[in-house]
Amino acid sequence: MFALLSSTSADAADPTKPPGGNFDLGIWQLQEPVGSPGSPTTISSSRLEGGFEDSYFYTDDRDGAMVFWAPEKGVTTPNSNYARSELREMNRDGSAANWSLSGNHKLSATLRVISVTKNVCVGQIHLGSGGSSTKPLIELYYHSNGDIVAGTENSPDGGQTTHTVGNVSIGKTWTYTIAVSGGHTIDLTVNGSTTHYSIPSSFDPYKQYFKAGSYNQSSSDSTTNGARVGFYGLTVSHSG
Repeated sequence: MFALLSSTSADAADPTKPPGGNFDLGIWQLQEPVGSPGSPTTISSSRLEGGFEDSYFYTDDRDGAMVFWAPEKGVTTPNSNYARSELREMNRDGSAANWSLSGNHKLSATLRVISVTKNVCVGQIHLGSGGSSTKPLIELYYHSNGDIVAGTENSPDGGQTTHTVGNVSIGKTWTYTIAVSGGHTIDLTVNGSTTHYSIPSSFDPYKQYFKAGSYNQSSSDSTTNGARVGFYGLTVSHSG
């Protein structure tokens, strides 16, 4: 058995501190929508803990939220057309998180979407090593009409099935938990309501990792339209 816990308390957030002063960012790496084409800038855990912030990742000076800003025009990864300001799970030793589906794994967040053009991914389980796929296992989206939608991948080759799991007005705070239990089930909880999704056996060879932030799902030549998301709590745990 092993356990790893990274937690934050919204009550303790200090609006005068950078995100690393309020949140435990020792198990995260940040990807930003800047850099060279196909190679976005990444910010290490140590830099995040040391107080890094900029216009894409900063503390809301009113309520202490950790804010992620992803405009429609920005540098993307080779496998995506969309820019992001998003955390990628890491291990405490600085290596990339890469965990097995067996055991219990949980990502929990308290957040609000401040602005969005079309929709934004605010949390996901992504495939790690084990094959050539660069797909997610599940993505959680917030749409501009307030719908919260889970997208479960049909196989490592692609194809996503969507499930509407809630509706929250823009700017309103809400919660989610994305969890894997027993190796073959995703347990998704949004504002206290839980749904379950079977994980196809085609994903068994793959390891996984969590992501959270603002992964904008629309693109244009605009640097002012996009998705801005504020987090008040972020917790990761593993056991088994």
